[in-house]
Amino acid sequence: MTAKIDMGALSLPTHQGQFYGGGWHASLGGALTDSLSPSTAEAVGKFSMGSAADVDAAVFSARDGFRVWSATPPLERARIMREVSAVITRHGRELAMLDAADGGNPVAEMSRDAANAAAQWQFFAGLVTEMKGDTIPMGPDVVNFSTREPFGVVARIVAFNHPFMFTAAKAAAPIAAGNAVIMKPPEQAPLSALRLAELIGGLLPDGVFNVLTGGAEVGQALSTHDDISVVTLIGSVPTGRAVMKSASDTLKPVLLELGGKNALIGFPDADPEEVAEAVVSGMNFIWCGQSCGSTSRAFLHEDIHDAVLEKVAEKIKRHKPGLPTDDRTTMGALISKAQYDKTLSYIEIARSEGAELLCGGKRPDDPALDKGYFVEPTVFHGVTQQMRIASEEVFGPVLSILKWQDWDSMIEDVNAVEYGLTCSIWTNDLNKAHRTASRAKAGFIWVNEVSKHFLGTPFGGFKQSGIGREECLSELMAFTQEKNIHIRMK
Repeated sequence: MTAKIDMGALSLPTHQGQFYGGGWHASLGGALTDSLSPSTAEAVGKFSMGSAADVDAAVFSARDGFRVWSATPPLERARIMREVSAVITRHGRELAMLDAADGGNPVAEMSRDAANAAAQWQFFAGLVTEMKGDTIPMGPDVVNFSTREPFGVVARIVAFNHPFMFTAAKAAAPIAAGNAVIMKPPEQAPLSALRLAELIGGLLPDGVFNVLTGGAEVGQALSTHDDISVVTLIGSVPTGRAVMKSASDTLKPVLLELGGKNALIGFPDADPEEVAEAVVSGMNFIWCGQSCGSTSRAFLHEDIHDAVLEKVAEKIKRHKPGLPTDDRTTMGALISKAQYDKTLSYIEIARSEGAELLCGGKRPDDPALDKGYFVEPTVFHGVTQQMRIASEEVFGPVLSILKWQDWDSMIEDVNAVEYGLTCSIWTNDLNKAHRTASRAKAGFIWVNEVSKHFLGTPFGGFKQSGIGREECLSELMAFTQEKNIHIRMK
């Protein structure tokens, strides 16, 4: 029997239109569309496919909201933001369940996403008095100082792998800085964003927090609009290039968090048990490897390679695809048929290029999952850096294991890809750790750790993995512009 989502357990949004100016509006150009669960292919709810006309209307309202919000004292902004955080915390379970049904990731993991979003509202609320300028000494007859001011209307376009967390958390920094924000949730899983607007829309002045659902037309209109001052994206490298190109016409600042083909490096002195655990955890099989930070290339020194491989084959068994709304599920579904087909095609490419399959490589045998986009956790070994699965981002549950002997050659392979987001290094030798961390071309590096983010530390990438840093003070500052004031005293 095919698995079914218990629709009665979901707190679906009661509104299906666009949220801006403190109210709900029917889409001005787009039709209502079903949002389908990738785990069952059944409709979960409806949303509006917005248009450029919706963007115009939302920006007009957001400009009014900005004028009110930018004049609100920072500590008052912080107080309201803490109320938002409390609401997200109270409704965390229902939002997680909605995201699991709509986006395909396990509800237990989505509960952590909701908690993370609430924490980021608290974090940035605590930084509102840190948007400080400088004083520049120029002698007794001059006062020269700088201030930081919000830009105006900020557009943030977010990805499908963490639909609620990205929509909620990424609004926090620009709002803390005094901007109005328009959030565009992923068209593949927009329902939790609509529910968020229902929950927190009334806490902020009208026009400060806005949600526009839709596809590429909405994203393009946000990127090119004259009255949007900053545009950001969490997404693929091709989409990042398109956003940057669109934003260039109006010289908008951009903040881009893009793809990754990240390395985990196991040295011969590392414990094979710990390395194997890191290899499995770092791939983020829980959400089917759909994570830009996944360490999808594991470089294992020949001295520990076989021992780690044996332990990986055992540890990976804890990830078994299942219905994402079930608390027992440890691995969900891929977001769409396109992503499912892409993942299976890369598995076939890996086989054709001579990689050896350790486990997985197909959809699950469970007939209850026959309607969903499920793929077993898949591990290939005998991989070389010249193979496509070692150089191209699959964004699916496909892990490549590479054996190395020579440190210089290994580092060359680690840095051979166009991406540079994360890197995980496993060794008990401090010299090796520092030396490798300094040579790895990545923006976020763990030593004897993997996968975790730490609020307050700058997360972002090198090369094609993006521009800017998030989850830290730098993210807040990115939504301010510096003004210098020079006063000659008489």
